[in-house]
Amino acid sequence: MMTQAEAEEFASRWLPAWTGNRPVELASLYSEDAFFLDPGRPMGIQGKENLVAYFTKVTSNNPTWVWSLVEAIPIKDGFLGKLSARIPVGEKVVECVGLCFLQFNDHGQIRRNEIYFDRTELIREINKFRQSIAH
Repeated sequence: MMTQAEAEEFASRWLPAWTGNRPVELASLYSEDAFFLDPGRPMGIQGKENLVAYFTKVTSNNPTWVWSLVEAIPIKDGFLGKLSARIPVGEKVVECVGLCFLQFNDHGQIRRNEIYFDRTELIREINKFRQSIAH
């Protein structure tokens, strides 16, 4: 069982890797056969090669977003995390809260990562921003 301190330490390395358009660094925290699921890929993605491609797209589209850990709850082989995100869209910053599920292999790499959050406000702001620059 992962401890609270271990979960927090891992999150202190993992969550900052989502910021700054560093997909290879982010993917290095995942196993070769990792499974990843988020609202953008509800059917999930399997394997590091596919993750690098997805992370490249997502982090290049959101280079300044910031994800932070609100709370970690240790579980067998990993932890559940309550996350907070600050996602810039034009002049506005959308703030949302989500939940993530992480399980690790024996080498400390993520083998399963599922992230759930409501994208309604984010999509609304992206659409408003796109409309504003189209006119």
